[in-house]
Amino acid sequence: MARVLIVEARFYAHLNDLLLEGARAAIEEAGHSHDTITVPGALEIPGAVALAAESGRYDAFVALGVVIRGETYHFEIVAGESARGLMALSMDGLAVGNGILTVENEAQALTRAKPDEKDKGGEAAKAALAMLALKGRFG
Repeated sequence: MARVLIVEARFYAHLNDLLLEGARAAIEEAGHSHDTITVPGALEIPGAVALAAESGRYDAFVALGVVIRGETYHFEIVAGESARGLMALSMDGLAVGNGILTVENEAQALTRAKPDEKDKGGEAAKAALAMLALKGRFG
């Protein structure tokens, strides 16, 4: 049984609840255990994953959050840098599933977050578990 850490940026609580529901269901359905921690925003997720990885307590990581485009360039920075940070961790050998939604509006986020629609939280958890299995295959 793998131990999975879900790291969530809980800026939009109602959307995060849906992402968490999907991620937790996917992890439990696969027979694994999980913990959840919350960070201030999407930019902090890669750092939290890196810190948790150093502890050696977790086998895989699921990043969850929602970034909605606003009127400033901040959206591009948060979306790009959070993805870049998670990709760097993945390239370093961590099993990471990226469930940070980067959308134009709340309606898009809602469709993607709902477990009975696009279930991006569940997909991120399944991606993390798939990468963990691949990591085990290659030793």
